[in-house]
Amino acid sequence: MTDISLAQPWIDRRRHLWPISLVVPSLALIAFALVELTGSAWFWWTGAVVIYGLVPLLDWWIGADRNNPPEAEVERLENDPWYRGVLLATFPLQLLGTIVGVWAAVSTDLNPLQWLGLAVTVGIVSGGGINTAHEWGHKRGRFADWMSKLSLAPAFYGHFHVEHNRGHHKNVATPDDPASARLGESYWAFLPRTMLGSLRSAWRIERERLAGQGRSACSLHNDNLQAWSLTLLLYGALIVVFGWMALPFLLAQALYGAALLEAVNYIEHYGLLRRKDASGRFERCAPEHSWNSNQIVSNLMLYQLQRHSDHHANPRRAYQTLRHFDDSPQLPAGYAALIPVVYFPRFWFALMDQRVLDHYQGDLARVNRQPREKSRTPPSA
Repeated sequence: MTDISLAQPWIDRRRHLWPISLVVPSLALIAFALVELTGSAWFWWTGAVVIYGLVPLLDWWIGADRNNPPEAEVERLENDPWYRGVLLATFPLQLLGTIVGVWAAVSTDLNPLQWLGLAVTVGIVSGGGINTAHEWGHKRGRFADWMSKLSLAPAFYGHFHVEHNRGHHKNVATPDDPASARLGESYWAFLPRTMLGSLRSAWRIERERLAGQGRSACSLHNDNLQAWSLTLLLYGALIVVFGWMALPFLLAQALYGAALLEAVNYIEHYGLLRRKDASGRFERCAPEHSWNSNQIVSNLMLYQLQRHSDHHANPRRAYQTLRHFDDSPQLPAGYAALIPVVYFPRFWFALMDQRVLDHYQGDLARVNRQPREKSRTPPSA
């Protein structure tokens, strides 16, 4: 008699590690606990220390993972409530961290640097909320839609819900996209261009959608106005409770959170370009049009946002099913290590420009270049 052994089902070895993602929305609460435990307000800088110090070190130590889930398991993974539950746990922590941050800003004795550290830590929480909103925004249904808008409220970046899904994903890696950075464009030039351009794009998208329905853009049917109203409700409630001194802090942390999101945008498509076909249309977005990173720790903390190549090629794939592609351009490190570099254009260009050129085999015609850069040839081209 022959023994028949059933094949063992594939197991997601990261399944019980995904709650690590809750560290980001908990950073203000962790900082609060350390301040209370030690009596030192300098621990309000905990968010920056963790994200820009500890996470890059762990990424370097633990390394990368290029393994992909089998396609036969994707449906099961996407229907598993565990992964959705981890995502759901994020917003309460984010909201509580924002409240604690406002309380500390107006009710405790902080010097300017300590206040700044608190704003940075809470801003990182808000920036992480934009990433959570990004994941919700690609899911179907009204519940996911509202969770996305709620997660954007602390950062006052509600238009991201419209622009990212219906603008950025359409125009990514083209000169038409305000969120795709160009070769030779510094982060400081990119930041106002993407912030203002994304805002204009989101308003235009909703105005055109509502006009097609015979409605005015200035109505509660406008997704931008819905999302911004949630911010006004949140900020208004916090000002009622803590006073008008809450407002400067709320705006400071929101600005940092939004700038953090745009630093990630800057990294994700730097210099990459979709070509036009014979009809003059841009080719379909493929894994080669987004920078990718497989660093384990930062991917666990960011719902695998760094597997951005698969995300743009397949926007509906849930975070737990995103894949590595060998033909996608690879970043030299995770986002946490690279974000501080983008603030120093000379170092960023030295790190990334040659990688862009190598990706296109030195063909400058295939690169998304800053207009003023088109008049000169990079030395290494």
